[in-house]
Amino acid sequence: MGNMRVNRVAEQMKKEVSDIIAHKIKDPRVGFVTVTDVEVTGDLQQATVFISVLGDEEQKEASLVGLEKAKGFIRSEVGKRIRLRKTPELFFAFDESIQYGNRIDELLMKLKKSEQE
Repeated sequence: MGNMRVNRVAEQMKKEVSDIIAHKIKDPRVGFVTVTDVEVTGDLQQATVFISVLGDEEQKEASLVGLEKAKGFIRSEVGKRIRLRKTPELFFAFDESIQYGNRIDELLMKLKKSEQE
C-alpha cells in the first residue's frame, strides 16, 4: 500500500517538475530539458529527477548546472503544488536509457542489414 503512494507521488512530481522547468525557469542554460522519470525514496525524503537534454555534451552539462542552481526554487514550487508534510530533496541525473535504447536499435539495424546481404 505504501508503495502505491510512493508511485503516485513520483508521477505527480514528474508532472509538476516538468511543468516548472518548461514554464517557470528563466535560466538560459536550461535548454530543451525533458523529465523522463522521478524516483522517490520510500520515506518521501529524497527524489531523483531523471532528465534528458537535447544537444551536445556542453549543453547537457550547462543544463544540469542551471537545474542545480534552480533546485531550491523548483523544490519550493513543488511544495506549493503537492500537499506533503515535507517536500522531498531533489537530485538531478541524466537518463541514459534513451541513449542505450538508441544504441541497441542501431546494432539491430546493422544486424538486419548484414543478414540481408
